Amino acid sequence: MKLTHFLLIGFFTLASFANAQEVKKNAIEVTGVAEMEVEPDEIIFSIGIKGDNKNDLATNEKKLFEILKSNGVKNEDIKFKSMYQNIYFKKTFAKGFQFKVNKATDMGNLFENLNQKWVSNISIAEIKNTKIADFRKTVKINALKAAKEKADYLLESINKKTGAPLEIVEIEDYTSDTVIPASYKAARVSNIQLEAADTGIDYSFENIENIKLKYSIKTKYEIL
Repeated sequence: MKLTHFLLIGFFTLASFANAQEVKKNAIEVTGVAEMEVEPDEIIFSIGIKGDNKNDLATNEKKLFEILKSNGVKNEDIKFKSMYQNIYFKKTFAKGFQFKVNKATDMGNLFENLNQKWVSNISIAEIKNTKIADFRKTVKINALKAAKEKADYLLESINKKTGAPLEIVEIEDYTSDTVIPASYKAARVSNIQLEAADTGIDYSFENIENIKLKYSIKTKYEIL
């Protein structure tokens, strides 16, 4: 009985080893890369306002909201960010906000209206595209297709064919749904009164760099 038992164990061990050997297949490993540039359709601005006292600040805040609303900025697209009192000039109070605009916004008119003494600074916080998730999927799919195409022509050169995919791995990327543009002329505006007076500044969306997406997909295919 013991001999039979050991023979059975040996048989199943050999069978398992044989199956493991069958699973191991000749394979080719390749990486596909795809890129895309996407035009922004939203800009988020940071803006600071000031007042000589709390009442003055409250009045200027009301004026800010009126200007933004008259230029098509919705309430839900205006966010409070901070409030502080200048430690050196204790009579000066300030608040920080962010607001979002889209391509329908008349940027020239908006910045002309914001050319106020109580506006202390304005800058671009980030640029976005509302359909960026769909574009990201497209780029990833194109990267996978590029990997398959690479495997096809490499194997064809040695009279082999690409079989079933054995492994598909998305390589970690560092692209984002939002981008802070470096070259946009308004990105580093520290005093809107000085900059807005310069009629040569173009605040249109056409003056913003595109959002750049790049993805890599590593794949492994069976060699036939």
